[in-house]
Formats: sequence, C-alpha cells, structure tokens
Amino acid sequence: MKKVFIDGSAGTTGLRIRERLSSRADLELVVLPDEVRKDVSARRGALNSCDVAFLCLPDAAAIEAVSLVENPNTVVIDTSTAHRTSDGWEYGFPELAGRRAAIAKSKRIANPGCHASGFIALIEPLVQAGIVAKDEKLSAFSLTGYSGGGKKMIAEYEEECKVESVKCKVGVRDLFMGGRQYALGQSHKHLPEMVKVCGLAAAPCFSPIVVPHYSGMEVTVPLFDRDLAAIKACYRDYYKSGLVSFADDPAAAEGGFLSSAGLSGRDSLEVSCYGNGERVVLVARFDNLGKGASGAAIQNMNLVLGCAEDEGLVR
Repeated sequence: MKKVFIDGSAGTTGLRIRERLSSRADLELVVLPDEVRKDVSARRGALNSCDVAFLCLPDAAAIEAVSLVENPNTVVIDTSTAHRTSDGWEYGFPELAGRRAAIAKSKRIANPGCHASGFIALIEPLVQAGIVAKDEKLSAFSLTGYSGGGKKMIAEYEEECKVESVKCKVGVRDLFMGGRQYALGQSHKHLPEMVKVCGLAAAPCFSPIVVPHYSGMEVTVPLFDRDLAAIKACYRDYYKSGLVSFADDPAAAEGGFLSSAGLSGRDSLEVSCYGNGERVVLVARFDNLGKGASGAAIQNMNLVLGCAEDEGLVR
C-alpha cells in the first residue's frame, strides 16, 4: 500500500485532497497530529516516509518543504506557484502533448494554477497547430468561484459580506454579490506559466473576476480573424484522452448562456468555442478546486502510481 502525506492539509486544497483520498483503499494517509503539523522535524519525517507528498503551502513554505525531502523515492506534487516554471519540475497537465509519460516517471511535479489551466488548455493546442502565433498579443479574462481565494475569502463571502457597511452608500453585501475584478496591475502570479507552457513571447493581458458562487471557473480568450471550424477540429483532434474534452455547443443546453458554475464539483475540463470568421471566443470551463487544484493533483498522483488516471475523481 502506497503512503501519501499532505503537507498543508488544513488549507482549502489540502482539505479537498485529504477528503478525496480518505476513501481510497489502495492508499495510506500519513497524518500528523495538530500539535506537530507545523513542526519541521515531524514534517521532515513524514515527507521522507511517504511515496507521494502533496505540498499545499504558500510558495516560501513549499520551497522549504522540498529542501526537507532526502528520500530519492518520494514523489513531490507541489500545488503552489513556487516551481511551475522551474527546471527539473514537470508541469502537471497530462493532456498536453508529450506530458503524460513524463509526469508518470517524474519525482517533481508542479501542479498547474487554476486560471492558467484554462488559458493553457485553450491556447497551447492552437499554438502547436499554428493557428495562434507565439508572438501574438493575447488577452483573457476568467470568472472564478470565491473558494479559489482560500479560507479568508471564503469567510468574507459567507460571513462578512452579510454585514452592511457604514462607510459607503453601497453595502458590503452588494459589493460581494457582484463580480469583483482583481490583479488589475497585470501582475497575476499565473502569467509566467501561461507564457512558458504555451511558448508565448509575451504575457496576455489578464484580469480575473471573483463571482459569488463557491466553486467553478470559466476562462475566456477572444481572437480575431480565425477559422472557427479549424479551431474546433484542432480541439477535437488534440483532446482525445484524460480529463479535458471538446464540447461542440454546451451553451445550447443552457439557453444560450455559459455559466461559470457549470462544472462545479467535477474534475474534468470542457473546451468550447463560438463566433464567426471575424471574432471568436474560446472558453474553458472547470472547477477551480477540481481540475484547477486538488483534482489535477490527484490525477498526477494516479499517473505516478500507475492507477487509472481518473481514479477517485468525478468527470
């Protein structure tokens, strides 16, 4: 039986991974008592005694955790931003060409960022097909459920936003019930991996938007003057296995709308595209906690352990 340790199991991603793995009969979870879960010595022992270690930590803590790993057989899956563009780390997106086999034999796997997963799923195949040029200036936006902001943001939406503010005419709850755009200064932490994995010459113009539902994500990239049929054919040919698939017209089932909560609670990712020869929109929908975080991490673990890729996951 393989041993798995989650360093940072109290955070949103760590809790979700632990919850999903707790019912797996083929795995043994290494769990530290609360009083020592932040103790370096205890963590070192756990990290080196397991077959797979999930790091669900802030960047600096993730870097420290990696330095504690001395066992050459321990596979580290880092869900932080710390190693996503680092040499020696495999980018954990199995559906991208050539990456599945590399992930399966890797000891160091960087789990993709949630927004980045949607952008890369849309753009990387088109770059490889020559439909999007590497030096093209792109833009993107993303709608995300508030769980992506972690415990503090979850508390704000579920508790604090119920209290009316006396400092402004619009109540706090009113502000939270609308979409809240952020990273306006164009320095979002997922931009470097978007550029590197897609092989782009420049980062896209990108500002995500938090919306008032718990989980679910919708990443959109607009393009001009493209052959819509060629894009659809590219996606159909590219996504034939794994948890990413092309959907021809998911909006038809939603009355012409595409909800960012459409794949909430699932670990799959749906790619679609709409428009005409002049203007096209590419859309990726998934769960920010599923394929955007814990689901992707478990998928990568399954590959490393030789399990079915979707074992314990919800399509």
